[in-house]
Amino acid sequence: MDHENYSDEYIGDILAETKTIAVVGASDNVVRPSYMVMKYLKRKGYRVIPVNPGKAGNELLGETVYASLKDIKDPVDMVDCFRASDAIPGIVEEAKAIKAKVIWTQLGVFHSEAARDAEEAGMKVVMNRCPKIEFGRLSGEIAYMGGTSRIISSKRNKLLGKRNERT
Repeated sequence: MDHENYSDEYIGDILAETKTIAVVGASDNVVRPSYMVMKYLKRKGYRVIPVNPGKAGNELLGETVYASLKDIKDPVDMVDCFRASDAIPGIVEEAKAIKAKVIWTQLGVFHSEAARDAEEAGMKVVMNRCPKIEFGRLSGEIAYMGGTSRIISSKRNKLLGKRNERT
């Protein structure tokens, strides 16, 4: 797969099918991107599980913080990585062990060998993207803030429809 370019359908399907997201590198600092992304995704109906060894056992946005992916007892659909690129292979190994369906790395985070490893294990991979931005863009929501979705339709967007069904 070309990890420089993803189709809107590929990203949209991942966001529509995902229910639970583990955020590796979660922060309790409200000005950090990981906190903002977790809060946004939670508002959109996702269950967001924070992972940060330094904060393990604490509560963040109504969820227990875990030290690692392997400590999470519930199924995880997506692992969203707020870590440096060199940490991604280890995170992929943990994600494979818990049978996560998707590895997603944040803006500026890319590791082609880890992506290949995850895909060979049957996982979907998105690198160098933000699920908050992609959700807003694909749902048309970002257009309210002056962005453009290039979508004009009277049909309800599948991302917004599925998310609202869960809340």
